[in-house]
Amino acid sequence: MRRAFFFKEYEMQIAEEKRKNKIKNVGSANKRRAGLFTAIGEGSAATKASAVFMGSGQIARGQIIKGIFYLAAETAFVLFMIFFGGKYVAKLFSGNLGTRVSGEIWNEETQVFEKVAGDNSFLILLYGVVSLVVCILFVLLWAANVKGSYENDLRLRRGEKILTFKEDVNELVNKKFYIPLLLPPFIGLLAFTVLPLIFMILIAFTNYDYNHMPPGRLFGWVGLQGFKTLLAFGGGGEFPKAFAQVLLWTFVWAFFATFTNFFLGMFLAMLINKKGIRGKAIFRAAFVTAIAVPQFVTLLLMQKILDRNGILNVIFDSNVMWLTDTRFHALIPKLSVILVNIWIGVPYTLLMCSGLLMNVPESSLEAARMDGANPVQIFFKITLPYILQMTTPYLITQFVGNINNFNVIWLLTNGGPLDSVRFGSTKAQATDLLVTWLYRLTTDANPQYNVASVIGIVIFVVCAAISLITFNKSGATKNEEAYQ
Repeated sequence: MRRAFFFKEYEMQIAEEKRKNKIKNVGSANKRRAGLFTAIGEGSAATKASAVFMGSGQIARGQIIKGIFYLAAETAFVLFMIFFGGKYVAKLFSGNLGTRVSGEIWNEETQVFEKVAGDNSFLILLYGVVSLVVCILFVLLWAANVKGSYENDLRLRRGEKILTFKEDVNELVNKKFYIPLLLPPFIGLLAFTVLPLIFMILIAFTNYDYNHMPPGRLFGWVGLQGFKTLLAFGGGGEFPKAFAQVLLWTFVWAFFATFTNFFLGMFLAMLINKKGIRGKAIFRAAFVTAIAVPQFVTLLLMQKILDRNGILNVIFDSNVMWLTDTRFHALIPKLSVILVNIWIGVPYTLLMCSGLLMNVPESSLEAARMDGANPVQIFFKITLPYILQMTTPYLITQFVGNINNFNVIWLLTNGGPLDSVRFGSTKAQATDLLVTWLYRLTTDANPQYNVASVIGIVIFVVCAAISLITFNKSGATKNEEAYQ
């Protein structure tokens, strides 16, 4: 009874601590959310002035260099918006991305046609996105300026000394050195990942295609029309049907390309690592040599081997169209690309699983043998769970990577064979993945950038969903300490 009472009391204490921590966390979150408004509302006159003229609060407290920096940043932003960014942001939110079309007019005096520069919808969209990102960064800097001034107010109220510029630099170097270290990669991420991603997403909401190519022709906003064109399964048209077939084949390809390589590689690794097998070093060296050959070279070689007039048909005196047969929904080309992918992918999995098999806890294996477990039971109960535990993140990345596996498909079949009966004028072909179809839509003679952008968004959503759901549901996160 005393033990039960003790445990009950202990559980009540734990629950109370959790409740207090929850209240504390909520209060801290509210404080963080209200920080900026508190600074403006309760700050001094200098702090309130800094909300209009950045750096005023710092200059008033003797932080001249920091105040000049904030003021210079505000001045640069205002000039940027007046002479460049403002007009592009205004055009970005207008009904269309430009009004004047480039062309030629007849000059009566010179008796020649003169080129007249018009608007460029592509540049308007690009510069508009850049300007919006600059505005967001400026707002963040403005908030930091106001909060910094308010922190100086609080220091004075507490009777503390205002930090000098040298002291700020020392604090940045000693306590917040991660900020200058992370700043260059952050800028690179913003410039080369975030901006292109935003630009691509916005393209999906326009009518940017071969009929609307700037500067000769303009494109504008069309809302969800691109999504309706591609995803309206019940609305008829060629694109929804083609999208459904390409999406299905993309998942089929990703599944077989991932798991055939994984299980065959694991099987070969178990054979090589089995006790009593001679020449283990020779087998491993052979597979390493296969990896050393550039994948690009291997794929081009296999493409020549599987050609209708290639070595394989010559040897067997056959006429099989390994990469161009359209029968049965291009079954033979699809099987061919899967088999070639096995050839180039299994060595990687074999080497990885070889290392993992060497680290399977011997005590667990020995205990299973003593309990009478046979090799099959040991594999499914101990070896396979251990390998899956270690390789789940690898399998997720491989599956997502195979969804976007451009090289294998494009170098072997170029997305073909062409099947106009099934895909019509959508430019999709029998072995196209979403990513190769996207590429063809943007590089063809008659590009359709808006539809390609929608496909890019679909790829991103699919890959993100698969990665997040499978990883969070896997044992790699739920039971990460099991094999430590």
